[in-house]
Amino acid sequence: MSNTPSIELCGHKVGPGQRLFVIAGPDSIESEEMALRHAHLLKGITSRLGVPYAFKCSYDKANRTSGKSFRGPGLKEGLRILDRVRREVGVPVLTDVHETSHVGPAAEVVDIIQIPAFLCRQTDLVEAVARSGKGVNLKKGQFVAPKDIVHSARKAVEAGNPNVLVTERGSSFGYNNLVVDMRGFAQMREAGLVVCMDATHAVQLPSSSDGKTGGERRFVSLLARSAAAAGIDALFTEVHEDPDRALCDGPCSLNPQMFEDVLRDVLSIRRALGHEAS
Repeated sequence: MSNTPSIELCGHKVGPGQRLFVIAGPDSIESEEMALRHAHLLKGITSRLGVPYAFKCSYDKANRTSGKSFRGPGLKEGLRILDRVRREVGVPVLTDVHETSHVGPAAEVVDIIQIPAFLCRQTDLVEAVARSGKGVNLKKGQFVAPKDIVHSARKAVEAGNPNVLVTERGSSFGYNNLVVDMRGFAQMREAGLVVCMDATHAVQLPSSSDGKTGGERRFVSLLARSAAAAGIDALFTEVHEDPDRALCDGPCSLNPQMFEDVLRDVLSIRRALGHEAS
């Protein structure tokens, strides 16, 4: 891997000197109407601010803390909904896969396939996603040092796909807590990686609330602004119209106005530091 490359996601160059790429949406598909409503809303915000955007949403949350927690509509129905979002709203779509058998069906619908943080070292899954030809969003595991995630990224590149985005979402810090080491962005860049900040999952308090994951929403803006100064290439945020009623990850999700405010701050910092392309 060469240093400071650009990759291509959804027809956009992403990397140093390019415009910030934004990935945003609810954690999970709660209903078809909800997914369409959020996609329209977020497309409007990102269009006003002039940033390339992909809608994100999960059809199956296979790694919930409790077996009783909401998982989503499942593969077949979820992909049908995401296909409708892509066609009717006119936005690229990202979703995550947890099994190699899901890669083929997902690749028929979405533009970017995400590898969950807990699965970032699963070679078969990483290679299958890479071979799909879709953009790859590789979440850095909470147990992986920034300088070590390059090995997972290389699995995708060596499988024939150079369009790999690596997303920081915090590292485990004792029990039920995550921290983001801002030095990690420089270390990943030095390894030739294009980097993204997941500012919402980074404020999770994993499994901290009687079988559910908590979160500290008030720190999302702080982490996003810090990451902007550190030189990220993309920003990942979970957005819900009513976070306190969200069926998954509500405590760390933003409402649409919070999202727009955070995005404006991030763009201002990038422009001030010369990171944002005109």
